[in-house]
Amino acid sequence: MGDPMKISARIKGDAAEIRVLVNHPMDTGRRKDPAGNLVPAHFIKHLTVIVGDRTVLDAQIGTAVARNPWFAFKVTGAKAGDRVVVSWNDNKGDSRTDETLVEATPASRS
Repeated sequence: MGDPMKISARIKGDAAEIRVLVNHPMDTGRRKDPAGNLVPAHFIKHLTVIVGDRTVLDAQIGTAVARNPWFAFKVTGAKAGDRVVVSWNDNKGDSRTDETLVEATPASRS
């Protein structure tokens, strides 16, 4: 479904900061269209993030999350070059998986 997720993963200090923007309508089932009809619920139910070979996030999501949700968190033990795999599925059976690599923080300039 839809556009790829935007995933950023960068080492900052002793952890990797991971940010994920998911393109999804996240309809609650309570909104009405211009004709006054309820728009059916359409929301992410499950989100999983794997860094390297370990699952670092396994979340149940619901209708209380905004459209195109943004998730950000830190993971200790990750290193530059580790693969980050983000997957979700929703209440209509749609799913998506995208990935990136953890980037090293550029050295500061003197």
